[in-house]
Amino acid sequence: MEQTHDLSQDRLAHAWAELQASSNDAAPLRPDANRLAFADPEFLLRRETRSIRIQLEMLKPELDQQAQGVENTVVVFGSARFPAPEQANAALKLAEESGDEAALALARRHVRNAYYYDQARLFARLVAGYSKLRQPAEQMFVCTGGGPGIMEAANRGAQEMGELTVGLNVVLPHEQTSNPYVSPSLNFKFHYFALRKMHFMMRAKALVVFPGGFGTLDELFEIITLVQTRKAKPVPIILFGTEYWKRLFNFDVMIEEGAISPEDLKLMRYVDDPQVAWDAIKTFYEL
Repeated sequence: MEQTHDLSQDRLAHAWAELQASSNDAAPLRPDANRLAFADPEFLLRRETRSIRIQLEMLKPELDQQAQGVENTVVVFGSARFPAPEQANAALKLAEESGDEAALALARRHVRNAYYYDQARLFARLVAGYSKLRQPAEQMFVCTGGGPGIMEAANRGAQEMGELTVGLNVVLPHEQTSNPYVSPSLNFKFHYFALRKMHFMMRAKALVVFPGGFGTLDELFEIITLVQTRKAKPVPIILFGTEYWKRLFNFDVMIEEGAISPEDLKLMRYVDDPQVAWDAIKTFYEL
């Protein structure tokens, strides 16, 4: 029997072969009107094709997560700058040996903040341990921003329990590499912050926020606003580390000035223990 050929597949193969050859030779691609549009990076990176890039960035993580049964997530946010305890303790030892007071103060701060790394790791182990025993439709997968620090800790805890774990990384001027504990098939990279945050919310059944900086606050308040305005369904929003969060914010001022309603504070809960955080989520969903 004669073998038939799919002409469309041949064209696709030729298009990708051209790109691969250019990549292997490290040769810059020149504009080419004859190149297939979807296989033409020069065309796809034009200002006029931004809407296409946005659609693709929306679709790729969606399809890949669907294919792997990731429908429900517990999103963990927190500082990228809080190291693992083993790293913090090693740095403290070096600082003590150096006698450098500035280095010693920094190392002691890292040791103090490494506590939150440990707590995020333990929390993720609780989530993954529960999900491991459930049917796929009932599982909750740990999802983070995919970077170092608290994000790494949460991905690490879930991976240690043998579960898939999601990372939604973002391209930054100073490249943020993915941490090694994100499942490779669920390790996504975004250009657009807005699309990344949308993907956080699309599957989130809970948000657990550890101490962090501007990025953590941006993600936290985006989700609080969506829930407050009923643009998103209510989910548990848990602030881990009562002392940190109450030092950082005085929400009573907003109530006194009429900027928010007293009941808006019920959208959040403070906790200081991984088990308490997980129990709050289980209670919310009657698990």
